[in-house]
Amino acid sequence: MTLYISALRLDARACRHLKITDGYSLHRVVYSLFNDVRSDEQKQHSAASGFQWADKGGDSLGRRLILLSDRPPVSPEIGELETRILPEEFLKHSHYRFTVCMNPTLRNKQTGKLTPVRGREAISAWFCSRAEKWGFRVEPQHIQVDSINVLRFTAGDKKTVTLQQATVSGRLTVTQAEHFQHAFTRGIGRGRAFGCGLLQITPLPELPFFN
Repeated sequence: MTLYISALRLDARACRHLKITDGYSLHRVVYSLFNDVRSDEQKQHSAASGFQWADKGGDSLGRRLILLSDRPPVSPEIGELETRILPEEFLKHSHYRFTVCMNPTLRNKQTGKLTPVRGREAISAWFCSRAEKWGFRVEPQHIQVDSINVLRFTAGDKKTVTLQQATVSGRLTVTQAEHFQHAFTRGIGRGRAFGCGLLQITPLPELPFFN
């Protein structure tokens, strides 16, 4: 599968024009860059959209987003978009440095409701415990939770959304290449429609036997 990595840069004028005010407005801008090729069934699952994105933050001068997709985005009405094809060998390494914005949650077995995981240590343990199913291993001493934020915004259906986001970074070791490639391509965890789950990775040289 050909994968495309893109950077969208929005200066202050573009942010005003696009009415960038919250998480939903960023979601709206990203989704406007891709023609919807999903079936009715796939539309029930955000992971089937074929693209992911992450907000890299901004200031009074503008904002930057990065995107990973299975098709090239269309040209935006405003803003600067740069797209490149991801090299095939990019996912064939064993070790990577990573950053990912997560929506750490646990499901209450009695009520079925999702509750946020609170605190840096708990979030770190939560992430490490789930890494294996995503095809990689993360040692607790090689992970840190950089920031925790709570976003509240009104979605398109007028429903109020509250989303905890935690930025997790560190280094990982691939244990199951196929699962890892799927996790990278499709994203991990919840909240992917709103900028969570995109594994931002940089290959590392082979690590020595003794650290």
